Amino acid sequence: MSETASEPGSTASLTESLWPDPPRTKRGPKPRLTRDEIVSAAAATADTDGIDAVTMQRVADALGVAKMSLYRYVPGKTELVALALDHTLGNPPTLRSGSWRDRLRGWAIALHRCMSTHPWSLDITVGTRIPGPHELAWFEEGLLALRETPLDGSQRLDVLAMLTFHVRGSAQQRSGSDRPEAELAELLGPVLATHSDRFPETAAAFADPIGRTRRDDAFSFGLDRILDGVATLIAEGTHSG
Repeated sequence: MSETASEPGSTASLTESLWPDPPRTKRGPKPRLTRDEIVSAAAATADTDGIDAVTMQRVADALGVAKMSLYRYVPGKTELVALALDHTLGNPPTLRSGSWRDRLRGWAIALHRCMSTHPWSLDITVGTRIPGPHELAWFEEGLLALRETPLDGSQRLDVLAMLTFHVRGSAQQRSGSDRPEAELAELLGPVLATHSDRFPETAAAFADPIGRTRRDDAFSFGLDRILDGVATLIAEGTHSG
């Protein structure tokens, strides 16, 4: 932590925590704790019991230390949660081969897997906030996939935003089930059987035998349609050039 630390919970404090100055070598005994150990314990708590369970006291108990000892490394809960998120995101996959489409598809699938595995991350990746090094690395990797296309910087950022919206929505739907669409069909079956005259199109869509084989594939379907749209935009830019 900086010797002139900002107010805990402030944007400045979050920035200092996520983007610290290079550590200076200190003489003396090795510290009992490291910030990485604290952040790992916070992420493990979130995975087990949800993000609301992450408190300085809970993490201190998990590490077998006094709560006050954590403040030497992390200013407070707000910063701890932000660090836990960045730790959980980790480094993005390095996708240097294949077309822009293959690379973006791999990028989106990897992010979807991460958010589905750690659903608490969905609760805290909302609004405008300072991203950490790992989260920014995901941006960098996605933008690199589009570098050789005619899209400008704003368009490339919009493509990543659109993909992220789709990833988040699908991961949120899957947070309580591995087969949400199939389970919804099972739940709605009796209702639609009774009220098919009122909702004929809905009943027919759920009853479609071809559709049954593709249930729980909405993420891939939507991802491919988004990439189709990006391909059209790229083609238009290429032809206009």
